[in-house]
Amino acid sequence: MPESLNARLRLALKKELVLDIEDRDRAEALKAHEMVRDRSGLDPKRARELEGQARFRMMEHGFEEVCALHGGQLLEGGVIPGTDLKVFQPFMRFEGEGGGVILGLAAMPDRRSIPSKNRSRLAGVSLNYYLSPRLDLDGKGPKVGDVFALLLVSRHKEKAGLIDEIAIGVIDSEYSTFLFYEPLDQFLSDLGEEPALRPSPPTVPPSVPSAIKLRKNVIPFVPPEAEPREDEQDEGNK
Repeated sequence: MPESLNARLRLALKKELVLDIEDRDRAEALKAHEMVRDRSGLDPKRARELEGQARFRMMEHGFEEVCALHGGQLLEGGVIPGTDLKVFQPFMRFEGEGGGVILGLAAMPDRRSIPSKNRSRLAGVSLNYYLSPRLDLDGKGPKVGDVFALLLVSRHKEKAGLIDEIAIGVIDSEYSTFLFYEPLDQFLSDLGEEPALRPSPPTVPPSVPSAIKLRKNVIPFVPPEAEPREDEQDEGNK
């Protein structure tokens, strides 16, 4: 299942999308820091608390905008597909060749640490129930449906306004461990470069047999008043 999960994520989350989200998140984190530092007038403790709240809300807003630009669909009615579980965060659905991926945003306290539970994320991981290997006693086995994944962000604890790590993670349905975790730079390198589109060769029309035959080495008639221009000579030599 990990290999199919890996492939599913890469088919649905395109490289341009991931790069744009990363750029936007880093920019919003720096903007939140500068806004609180320059305008809040708070003492350091209150300023840190306000910055943390502002950073996440600004990143969340940017996340939703970027996902929408890349074709992500906000969950209709804020409900997890196939359930009656409601969510209160912007979860964006992307369709890939291997199936759908619902992507959310979460802050993690440190690298590779499970983000805090909330009602929306608990509803989201309910989709991941069938990702864990199970005994297939009745032939109904692990099922393939939408997968819930998170874009995970941890702040840099020593450099204010900067991000320490951004990763893609999939949490199990019991919200206890990662089924998949990759830092964004590794995820991007595994995506590789998109193959360059090569121009298709010009189509040559099939020759049509003709009863009329032209003589070889026919010299075209050029009126004496028409001198050939350089661009016409160039075109003729191509």
